[in-house]
Amino acid sequence: MEYHSDRFQDHSLLVFKADELVAVLPANKVGTLLYSHQGLTYGGLLLGEALKLQDTAQVLKTILVFLSTINITHINIKLSPACYHIKASDEMSFLLHHLKAEKYRCDALSVIDLHEKLLFSKDRISGVKRGQRNGLVVREVQEFSAFWDHILLPNLKLKHQSKPAHTLKEIALLKERFPQQIRQFNVYKDNVVVAGTTIFETKKVAHSQYISGNLDKNTLGSLDFLHVHLITHIFKDKRYFDFGTSHENQGENINEGLLYWKEGFGARTVTMDFYSLPVAKYNNIDRIFI
Repeated sequence: MEYHSDRFQDHSLLVFKADELVAVLPANKVGTLLYSHQGLTYGGLLLGEALKLQDTAQVLKTILVFLSTINITHINIKLSPACYHIKASDEMSFLLHHLKAEKYRCDALSVIDLHEKLLFSKDRISGVKRGQRNGLVVREVQEFSAFWDHILLPNLKLKHQSKPAHTLKEIALLKERFPQQIRQFNVYKDNVVVAGTTIFETKKVAHSQYISGNLDKNTLGSLDFLHVHLITHIFKDKRYFDFGTSHENQGENINEGLLYWKEGFGARTVTMDFYSLPVAKYNNIDRIFI
């Protein structure tokens, strides 16, 4: 995460039991607040697979006790969405509820369960057919510049006066360090890039981090064509396909058109919750268990 060092004061934590690493909290510091790292899409407290409820409680207590010694007053923590869990594990939700943490934000991810029958809407199927008629081709590529410079950056500037969270240099660095997990798929018409998506891949999930098409994307059906191909061929053996959020205004609003498009592939809502907890609440953790 060092490429974010100019934007965030990193304060990530490692938790050990004896000499064994049992938990990691990617985090950054803002004054007397500690955040689940604000430069990461999901993040949250990462726990070893063997940890159970009481183990997780002790991990949380250890973190809070440590933070109390370095003048941190609150921890603002986001919970990893359930679809990213290797095993079913809502220990943190349970603990934060019983510690009366304040739930201050809830994001909505659009996620397809690929173990269920795929149900594409008429609009999405129509888009795929337009893509076929227009002779579109999907290719996985190893470099990002064509998509970044000619599709993604111009679109974000035109529609939102914004930039992607990652620069071209940063995404190339991530690809270099995680070549199997960071993947770029472009759509071509007559060998010209017309759309694409940047995929972040985990053991169970394929996540479209960036999705963008040129001004003809609706006429060409390029994004429908691309994502149906990814869902039904490239990532068909994953458990989930995650389109991410459709939020605007720091999660206060949903882009209705974008949500409609994602749900047309069969995506449904998975939440990501954000909690604020006073560090002093570590005193209450042991009282949960009798």
